[in-house]
Amino acid sequence: MENNLQNSNYVFRVDKFTVPAAARDEFLDRARATHRLLRAMPGFVEDHFLEQTGHPRHLKFVTIVVWVNAQAFDAAKSAVQQHYRAIGSNPAELVHRLGIEADMAALTELKT
Repeated sequence: MENNLQNSNYVFRVDKFTVPAAARDEFLDRARATHRLLRAMPGFVEDHFLEQTGHPRHLKFVTIVVWVNAQAFDAAKSAVQQHYRAIGSNPAELVHRLGIEADMAALTELKT
């Protein structure tokens, strides 16, 4: 990462997705919109949106969003859920409908 992430309070939201090739465009549209929303929230530090190459049938993506602390992460999570309710969107339904496998976690840095 380009930034020097030395703050031990940072929260890293790491989401991994396996996406059928036919669902790529819809998945990317939704993920990009979500990241635009996240970037505007208090406590946002940086994000990364990664795609693994070489899987023509099932595409693999990883998103990483860094938050300044757990409070900022929790507030952002709540705000995003509220946003989805307000626009009548259900991310779990989208994942199910598109056949996406998701592994999502909030992590903190382990000092070595």
